[in-house]
Formats: sequence, structure tokens, C-alpha cells
Amino acid sequence: MTAVTIYDVAGRAGVSIKTVSRVMNKEPGVRSATRDRVQQAAEELGYHPSLSARSLAGSRSFVIAAFVDAALTIDHWRSGLAGDYLARVQLGATIECRASGYHFIVELIDRDPTKITGQVRDVLGALKPDGVLLTPPSCDDDTVLRLLAQARVPIVRLGSEAAGGGGWRLRMDDAGAATAVTDHLIGLGHTRIGLIQGKPEYPASQARRKGFHAAMAAHGLPMTPDLERPGDFTFQAGVEGAAALLALADPPTAIFASSDDMALGCLAAIGEANLSVPADVSVAGFDGSVGARFCNPALTTVGHPLDALAALGVQALISGEVAENADREVFSPFPFHLLVRGSTGPAPAPSSRVA
Repeated sequence: MTAVTIYDVAGRAGVSIKTVSRVMNKEPGVRSATRDRVQQAAEELGYHPSLSARSLAGSRSFVIAAFVDAALTIDHWRSGLAGDYLARVQLGATIECRASGYHFIVELIDRDPTKITGQVRDVLGALKPDGVLLTPPSCDDDTVLRLLAQARVPIVRLGSEAAGGGGWRLRMDDAGAATAVTDHLIGLGHTRIGLIQGKPEYPASQARRKGFHAAMAAHGLPMTPDLERPGDFTFQAGVEGAAALLALADPPTAIFASSDDMALGCLAAIGEANLSVPADVSVAGFDGSVGARFCNPALTTVGHPLDALAALGVQALISGEVAENADREVFSPFPFHLLVRGSTGPAPAPSSRVA
């Protein structure tokens, strides 16, 4: 059976192959009646333009790539407790790409300085993306930013806190959201609150820690080093961090974890210690993940519009808005929401704490 070509579609619709190409590539300037006629002809003939053919027809590849943290993604996969950060970014970006006739491809990028240059160059050489969506920590990595600038590839940097480096910085107010979580816990009477941090190289981790400290200071509450534990956004980090906090001579009555995965680990550790949430210890997370809604008790957290942010970033890359307005900070038009659920409650009276 002979393959259907763009010439067949043009002949059926009574237009030039250039018009067919413009319709297939969703370019503006084609009358709606003509567009409908071409699309009907393509459907009747079963014509589906290949990505390579579309790329050859112009200077675009019709590919948007995303760089994601290889180490964290692999850690989640190996643990069998994969977080939904990547899934939500991928969902929002893929839907937006599909609506515009683009393909969305995720690439794992190592933080190892001996590997990162080769990996970025390989991706750019193989895919020749029309734009790149950078997630932490690539969004603020000097090497990644330099290579993309040299290749003149438009970029959107999700969650970036560092000015300069080109592209758009599209982020939520992580510090403000962390302050809101901490204010909520303090409002419930908690004065000794533990913090489990995220990966230190992630800008969001630093912003959330800053917001936490700002709230504690605003209420005149001390924050001693023993109440802060390192983390890496994984479930296991939450288990270990909470266990260490509960082992203190004067343990906290509330724990704020910098991600929902770590907060879910806190719930597990508190249960292992024969304590109850929130009667003995309140727990709050960050990200608004699916797991936070269905655990028991449901997790108090911050709704983070990752899918909407990714979709907005892709839309800006495809439209050319990023290339025309480079090096711009854009705060999320989607405000964060504090989702108060069953994992946080009034601070227990000192006599009610389990020894």
C-alpha cells in the first residue's frame, strides 16, 4: 500500500503543499474554511505527518525537552515510592504540547560535572529542541545555562531563584507558602516545630527554609539547630528525619517537611514510635501530591500547581514569547493554597505527651 503524502492531501483539498504544511504545523494566517478543508482531506486519506518530515519543512523540530534531576528520579524509582513531581510536570507539559502539535520529551541530567556537558550536548544534538523546560537543579546550573545559551535554545526555568542566566524564571512563592504553613502550626499552639529540609542544591529548599525561619522569628520563637534535619525529598528521608526529631530529649510537637513524600515518611516514623498524628505530633508537607490526600490522616500541605506551571512554560516556549523576552522573572499566576487536613491539630499539653 502506497503511503499517503502531503501532495495527496494538497490535491484532495485543492490547495498548495505549503498551505497543507501550515495547517499541519498549526501556523496562523490560514482561513478557517481552508484549514477545515485540509484537515478533512488529511483525515479522509489517513495522513499523519512524521516528525522528521515536519522538521525538514522548516527550521523547527517541534520538540520541547525537559531536563530533570537524574539522581532524584532514579532514587524514587529504585525505592518503589516514586513521587509525583515529574508526573505532574510531564502531564501539564504534554497536554500543552499536544494542543500545539509538539512532542514533549523528558531527559535525565546528572549533576556530576564530568557528565553534564556531554549529556546536554547529546540531547541538543539528537533532538534539536525548539525549547527546554528546566527543573531543579538544572534550572540554576551554570554549566547547563551556559550550554543552552551558546546553542541559542529558549529556556523556561521552573522554580529558579537565581537571577541572570537567561530565559524565564517561572516559580511559585515557596518562601511565602512555607511561612503560611508555619503560621498555621503556630496558630494551633505549637512552639517547638521541627523542619526536615529538601535537597540543599534545590532553590525551592532554600526558599522554604527561609519562609519557615521568617515565621518562627516573627512570632519570637527560637529555632535551635537540633530541630532541623537534612532531607532529599524522598520518603526515607522523612522517616529518618522524623525518627531523629522524636529521639530528642525535648521533641517537637509539630514537624514541617519540605515535601509531601518526606511528610509521608514522617507519618510512618511517628506510627513506629507508637505516637498518634495529630494528637501527639502534627505533620505538614509541601506540594499537594495525590498521596497527601489519601493517606490516613490526610496530610496538611501546600497546593503546588506544577502541571499548570509546566503548561504555562511550554506555551511561552512554543509561542516565541520566551525568545522575545529573555531573562525575565515570572511569578506563578496560580496562587498557592494551604490545604488544611487531618494531620495537623492543636499542640498537646505537656502532660499528655507520651514519654
